[in-house]
Formats: sequence, structure tokens, C-alpha cells
Amino acid sequence: MSTSTALNDGLVVAQRNLIKIKRVPDLLVFTTLQPIMFVLLFAYVFGGAIDVQGSNYKEFLIAGIFTQTVTFGATLTGAGLADDMKKGIIDRFRSLPMSRSAVLVGRTVSDVANNLLVVVVMSLTGLVVGWRIRSSFLDAVIGFALLLLWAYAFSWIMAFVGLLAPSPEVVNNASFVVIFPVTFIANTFVPLETLPGVLKTFAAWNPLSAVTEACRQHFGNLPAGRPVPDYWSLQHATLYSLLWIVVILAVFVPLATRQYSRAASR
Repeated sequence: MSTSTALNDGLVVAQRNLIKIKRVPDLLVFTTLQPIMFVLLFAYVFGGAIDVQGSNYKEFLIAGIFTQTVTFGATLTGAGLADDMKKGIIDRFRSLPMSRSAVLVGRTVSDVANNLLVVVVMSLTGLVVGWRIRSSFLDAVIGFALLLLWAYAFSWIMAFVGLLAPSPEVVNNASFVVIFPVTFIANTFVPLETLPGVLKTFAAWNPLSAVTEACRQHFGNLPAGRPVPDYWSLQHATLYSLLWIVVILAVFVPLATRQYSRAASR
């Protein structure tokens, strides 16, 4: 089967997933309400208690909220695949003359589209609470593109997890236990300098810190007069983020595809 045919099949599956979201509006509502809640909660409840030297905390915050939200948003991929497996929809796909990779490509692409909507909602909410983009239009576009690339790469990890898990509930619970602490042991919500020894080192090399740092750079939201970070990962945040994206795709695209073949053949 040709690459173009596989891509066309993937787009058809992506359209199916987006139509499913449209027909279950509750999922879309809660997906967009969560980031709004986080923006308002951190901006107005914790914002007064967290001091960022040389910067407005609301501007410091938004890139971290973006990174956390698109990372959690990628879990929809795993939950969706686990749900399709549980309901036998994957078996129906296997009976159709379509590419094996189409189900995974369609799932990950549709969830990036969902993340794009969430980013738009968060951006509007951020503007309301006082966040501003202080860089060029091109820099801002690069920042948003990096977020969506990270979300797409991470969705392949969740696709692999979703094909291993017996139900969407297991995917949600397992991903929350892992992702939640990882997003907080980072520079997402507090300056890296406030973290103690080992946690600071972990946070500095945490890819979520790099994505957040890169977005702050591209949005022009870095604190004024802040010294250059001591860590290579944050000195070259965009490059480090892209390296992680490439490695994740190189590892988990074949892993997820192989697992899909195994799971679908059971």
C-alpha cells in the first residue's frame, strides 16, 4: 500500500474521531474548561504568592500552562485507542481495505487538532488575565508550532500505552500518576531557581521544562535581566525540545505500530 493511500486512510480516521468529539460535546466542554480553570486558578490564587523577579507572573505562567495542558491532552490518544479496542471497533477496522497505520495516524492527528483548539482557548483566556506576546509574529508561530509538535510526539507514547491498557480508565489513571508530578517538577509554574538540589537538576533536564522555556523565549515572556541558565538543555531549549520530539517519534511510532498489529491480531 502506497504512502499517499496510507495518509488518506489516516485522514479519514482522523475525521471520524473529530466527528465523534462533535457528537459527544461533553468531552469538548470539559477539555476546554480544564485549561481555563488552571489559568484562572494559578493567575489569581497562586500568582500573588509566587514571585518572579523581573517578570509578571501571569506572563511567566502561560507557557507552563500550555505545556502541561497539551501533554495531558495527548492522553486522549491512549484513552481513545483503549476504548476502541474494548468496544471491538479496531476489529472492524481490520476487516476494511485500509492501511494498518491509518488508525494510529488518524488518532494522533485528530488529537493534535483537539489540542490546537485548546491552545486557542487558553491563549484567549491568557489575554484576558493579562498575558501578552512580546515577540515577533514569526517567533510566536514557532512557539505554538513547537507546542503542537510536542503534543503530537507525546500522543505516540500514549498510543502505545493505550494499546497495552485493558480500558480507557486504566490509561487515564496511569497517565495521571506519571504525568502530573513530571509537569510540576519543572519550570512550568515556578522559577527553576526555587527548586532544591536534585529536583532542580531533574527539572532542568526535564523535556517539559525545555518546551516551556522555548515557548517563553518565542513569546518574549522571559524575566528581564535573568542570567543565562547553567544547563545546556535550557540554554538551547528549542533544540533540546526538538531532539526529544525526534527521539520520541523514532522510538514510539514503530513500537505503537507493532503493538497495534499484535493487539489487533488477538
